[in-house]
Amino acid sequence: MKPVKFILGTQYFLYFGVLGLFLPFFNLYCYHLGFSGFEIGVLNSVKTLTTALFPMIWATIADRFHIRRPIYIFCTFASTAAWGLFLLTTDFWLMFAIIAVYGFFYAPIIAFLESFSMDLLGREKARYGRLRAWGSLSFVLVVIITGRIIDAFSTDIIIVMILAGSLAHAVFSIAVPTVKKTHASDFFAGARTMLNRRVIIFVIAAFLMLASHGTYYGFFSIHLENLGFSGSFIGITWALASVSEIFVMVTSHRLLKRFSYENVLIAAFIVAVIRWGILFFAAAAPLILFSQLLHAMTYGAFHVASILYMDQLTPKEAKTLGQAVNNAVTYGFGIMAGFLLNGYYFEILGAPILFAISAGMAFCGGLLLFLNKVDT
Repeated sequence: MKPVKFILGTQYFLYFGVLGLFLPFFNLYCYHLGFSGFEIGVLNSVKTLTTALFPMIWATIADRFHIRRPIYIFCTFASTAAWGLFLLTTDFWLMFAIIAVYGFFYAPIIAFLESFSMDLLGREKARYGRLRAWGSLSFVLVVIITGRIIDAFSTDIIIVMILAGSLAHAVFSIAVPTVKKTHASDFFAGARTMLNRRVIIFVIAAFLMLASHGTYYGFFSIHLENLGFSGSFIGITWALASVSEIFVMVTSHRLLKRFSYENVLIAAFIVAVIRWGILFFAAAAPLILFSQLLHAMTYGAFHVASILYMDQLTPKEAKTLGQAVNNAVTYGFGIMAGFLLNGYYFEILGAPILFAISAGMAFCGGLLLFLNKVDT
């Protein structure tokens, strides 16, 4: 089991290291190219739209024909090659086309990695949080280092750094072991569980949670820069959020022994309302840093509980599809809706008002999940 955990931990470390470059700094790179808030929102929405649409297609093929590992390896290499095209242009429409191609191949990677973890951990699924924490640790290191690099050089270096990280991830993806096959004819019966009421209510609530993160993921760095903070401080804020996330993930098995998945999810929604409410009016560094500590619940606890909850709701014949649906509706459609809303209204309303809207979204999602729990 230890070699398997090392291999999976390495995959999380590299995947989220690249994400630590993309989330805080790619939008900043586009902003420095002179793109408008709407154009930045469109680019992010294209990527998240592909994240929403294509994982379920890839996952259906993978589960039906038992070729998850080959697809995973192929997509890591293909997405890396597509990203390399950003070195050739800074034109908005060409970047639009490139990110669409990149997103098509990038889309299934995390859902496949999550399903690998659920299968390969077996009876040790409760330890998933510790494994996933390697990704958060990588994110912390990357955002701190990259913030300093940007202060010393410029945002132009982001494209090359993401390319290098993606290539490393692709090379090491070859080490992921093959998972024991299940009978192909069982897939369709398993896939029908996606229409279960509990699944539908959960993914709608999760959609609202991730949509509420649209202001944060899309414009938090830009908001801080507009408030007068440096690239180093921006990196520190993202790193602090990930440090708090790591603490929860490492200790999540204890949390989930005491509380049900649904109760942890509902608590995460409550904390999200508080977090976005703080950022609605916060302009001082201490308060902004405090709000980042709440990432422990709004992302760390929420993510671990949602992965395990979806795994609980789906049969073994459709595990990849279950995680793909979860990822598509949340990190796909949810983030896309958040990006589009924020991209359109950022220059009209400003970040503070958008954070207030985010708090409202989180409240609605938590209320929906709570009412469903009470009803059942």
